[in-house]
Amino acid sequence: QVQLVESGGGLVQAGGSLRLSCSASGRISEHALAWWRQAPGKERELVASIAWNGGRIYYTDSVKGRFIISSDNTKSTLFLQMDSLKPEDTARYYCAAHRTPYGEDYNNADGQIYESWGQGTQVTVSS
Repeated sequence: QVQLVESGGGLVQAGGSLRLSCSASGRISEHALAWWRQAPGKERELVASIAWNGGRIYYTDSVKGRFIISSDNTKSTLFLQMDSLKPEDTARYYCAAHRTPYGEDYNNADGQIYESWGQGTQVTVSS
């Protein structure tokens, strides 16, 4: 089973930037990795995802042009660069992984299919 550990959250003013990291252990070459977020009182939301083999990328509309998902395959690390942050980006951000051998299911927004989740890291954007 893949194990995931996030880091990099914090408090930032609107317009600022943060970079989240997710260190993965285990066999992830046939997985899609994703960043999810959940704000208080709201449903969990898929923010961005990437197929580890092939690199196809998905972004939810609200973060396009502001967030960039990337990976360092040699270090099995996933990143989320978040720029132009808005108060509505405030949430707990989670790294998650699910197996998709050919990467075809890299943007699945059904959280139930993700086999591994990190503990989350809090991102708070003040206005």
